[in-house]
Amino acid sequence: MSQNIVLTESTYYILLALHKPQHGYGIMQQVESLSDGRVHLAAGTLYGALNVLCEKEWITPLPFDKDSRKKEYKLTDKGLDILKAELARLRQLVANGEEILKEELA
Repeated sequence: MSQNIVLTESTYYILLALHKPQHGYGIMQQVESLSDGRVHLAAGTLYGALNVLCEKEWITPLPFDKDSRKKEYKLTDKGLDILKAELARLRQLVANGEEILKEELA
């Protein structure tokens, strides 16, 4: 896996929301909640992103009843690795910023 993958904020939150399997509406709600309302995903945007994430094998749809309209998704091991790498990258960004700006932040 490439360590040079940089996630968009929306993708990061979608993957984070799928730490436990969820359907689309649940993902939208959790992303908005986790981001304190900063990230709002419209249905079309979310389902487009879910399709791309499935193609990359970062998430996978769960088996579903064909009579149900709710399709649930879950994070794959590959998706979890991507999410962990992004978290490490973000931690490094914050640590670098805090070190350089320590006097201004005190």
